[in-house]
Amino acid sequence: MRAARQAFTRESADARRAALIEATAACLAEQGLAGTNVRAICAKAGVSPGLLRHYFAGIDELIAATYRATSDRMEAIFAEAVEAAGNDPRARLSAYLTASFRPPVTDPELLGAWTAFWALARSDARMARIHAESYAGYRERLCELLEACGAPDAGRLAIMLTAMVDGLWLELSLDPASFGAEAAVAMIERAVTALL
Repeated sequence: MRAARQAFTRESADARRAALIEATAACLAEQGLAGTNVRAICAKAGVSPGLLRHYFAGIDELIAATYRATSDRMEAIFAEAVEAAGNDPRARLSAYLTASFRPPVTDPELLGAWTAFWALARSDARMARIHAESYAGYRERLCELLEACGAPDAGRLAIMLTAMVDGLWLELSLDPASFGAEAAVAMIERAVTALL
């Protein structure tokens, strides 16, 4: 009688990289930069430290990949909100701006990861480039939506509204009881109405 062979599937390289990125984001969210290290990430991902080094040159490269992946995820969320809003330019603009105050962007764990990314962007050139590209992309898309609404000086309005959304999102993430998501949405709507 032959012993049955245990069936297993080997995860693809993309799946392993994604698992490490997800584990890094979770570590940053839960423990901040100080508690995010190779051992913690690998324990969270359920892999050996050697596997991390197989896919990434080191923890700095992994954190940068996590920032890029998180930025890409946010970009997809905002794009989906715009598409769901239909064809009305004003509704599309509103959807883009207010998506920051709805799940999954309001996930409390996202704050921990973003604050780590922002801190690193001040001292690490690679993280600063990712930050600059991410924010430039957000503002460019916002500028397009503002122009579709006939906004004058859409570039400056995009900078101002981005800062307002970031500030409200940060305060809401730090203290959700202070004003609430619907109040943030109302503030953005009021500002956009006044500016347009």
